[in-house]
Amino acid sequence: MKKQIESMETQWRDAQLTGNIAEMSKLLSDDYFGISMAGEVNTKAQQLERMRTRMLVISKIDLSDMKVKLLGTTAVVTSRAEVQGVNEGTPITGSFRYTRVYQKTPSGQWQITNFEATRLARQSPPTEPEAKP
Repeated sequence: MKKQIESMETQWRDAQLTGNIAEMSKLLSDDYFGISMAGEVNTKAQQLERMRTRMLVISKIDLSDMKVKLLGTTAVVTSRAEVQGVNEGTPITGSFRYTRVYQKTPSGQWQITNFEATRLARQSPPTEPEAKP
């Protein structure tokens, strides 16, 4: 089951990178809501519209440190993502942690029901200690 959810994460990533609205629509539940990296709350319709009108364009998503937790008919995914793109004309580049929640429908299909992303603080390079006279 975890492999199926990991595969769906790849499907979602690929759909975002290619702007495949039909695939995104299949993956999102009708009652979906997400909290974007900018703190915006979006429903399924709003998320798809943002992608359709290219208000949000993602050009790079590199995933790492993915963990899948199964809880009956719910799966919770946490991961790290290196993202590049444009959100409403503003470039977005950075490292994020996100949580995506999948729910198994009565028909047996898994769909994304919730999402939340948090920007990671930039890591400062270590500084040299000051020399003492």
